[in-house]
Amino acid sequence: MSKYIPGNQKHLTLEDRIYIENELNKGTSFKDIARFLCKDPTTISKEVRAHRLSDWYHKGTFYNAKNFCVHRYHCRKTNACGKIVLCGIKCTSCPTCNQTCKDFVKERCSRLDRAPYVCNGCDKKITHCTIAHKYNYNARFADRKYREKLRDSRAGINMTKRELHQKDKIISPLIEQGQSPYHILTNHPELDMSVRTMYSYLDQGLFTARNVDLKRKVRFKPRKCHKTQITNRAVFSGRLYSDFCALDLTAHVEMDTVHSSRESKETLLTMFFTREKLFLAFLMNRCTKGAVRLIFDRLEKRMGTFEFASVFEYILTDRGSEFGDPDALETGVTGIQRSSIYYCDPMQSGQKGGLEQAHTMLRMILPKGTSFEFLTQWDVNLIVNHINSTPRECLGGRTPYSMALETLGKEVLNAFQLRPIDPDHVNLTPKLIRFNH
Repeated sequence: MSKYIPGNQKHLTLEDRIYIENELNKGTSFKDIARFLCKDPTTISKEVRAHRLSDWYHKGTFYNAKNFCVHRYHCRKTNACGKIVLCGIKCTSCPTCNQTCKDFVKERCSRLDRAPYVCNGCDKKITHCTIAHKYNYNARFADRKYREKLRDSRAGINMTKRELHQKDKIISPLIEQGQSPYHILTNHPELDMSVRTMYSYLDQGLFTARNVDLKRKVRFKPRKCHKTQITNRAVFSGRLYSDFCALDLTAHVEMDTVHSSRESKETLLTMFFTREKLFLAFLMNRCTKGAVRLIFDRLEKRMGTFEFASVFEYILTDRGSEFGDPDALETGVTGIQRSSIYYCDPMQSGQKGGLEQAHTMLRMILPKGTSFEFLTQWDVNLIVNHINSTPRECLGGRTPYSMALETLGKEVLNAFQLRPIDPDHVNLTPKLIRFNH
């Protein structure tokens, strides 16, 4: 790279290549392009020549579109192929003219032999140009070819076939004897590889020995990861369970989802107030971030922003993908922060055990495998009312509804559409919904 240009020593990006393509179409020189991108002009030149797209635009004579000779317009030759039977047809109209004629000279364009090496920015229209073999620079094609070359250059192993065979003669017999890769490498330092590399080569099938020959590896299975977990780890910053415990709260809200049978996409968004033991459930058409945000917005409009912020000040939930946008859940319809979302540790559902216990009561009415397609929000409210009208030992025999009536107030419970149920009519069996329909 030129010492006079303060480059960033980075590879060209797609944005850089798009700029190169646009400037080539304008007829800008490599020097001016390199000055803008802080690169050496040779870098731009190599990029264009390496990734230019070859194309054929057949435009020869009227009778032979595949004739690329510079003499094709005024050539009068006949029988250049030297056949025994003479023919009176001009060679310029013969498909084999360029292959058999000794005076053939391919027509070339000076733009393709020197900068800019491509047809971008040419004044001639493609229909008026007589050069059949054309080159164009396309930014997206160039970036794709660059990525493929970069990936292929890093594929494979850094070893010749002979070296691999020599190592295989040592490793495979010892593995068949029951020795571990660590044991083999400890006694044979001449192999010059790590334990991780040997496991990788065995997994790729490069040695005669296979994974099944290893005594312990066949007992291990890859760890299962829930398909619906949050993949963006950045959302957990400041929202971990340790950060939640540091708040030392006396009451909060736990949140989760309950899924229907595999045939249905209907889902229940459930909430649990740890102090009042109050259980809420809301029906969603799909288990997505937008559906959860819709429930939050609906409750905020029904309760008011400040009332919502006081009731749902702190929420603890799991790491399901439907909760993967905490900023959208924490920000209200008016732009005011209405809640604070925190996440449990992976595979630690006991950290929100109160909600999990409430789910057991919900499953008494809606067992696993039940389809939620026939449910409406009115049915869900009926189920929630029966659950909240069940006396709890931890509340001294009181019901969650009566406890929430004192702490949250009648208006909040009306916003949740909760109603008390006569203790003698509380039903926690599937018959509750069956008889209702």
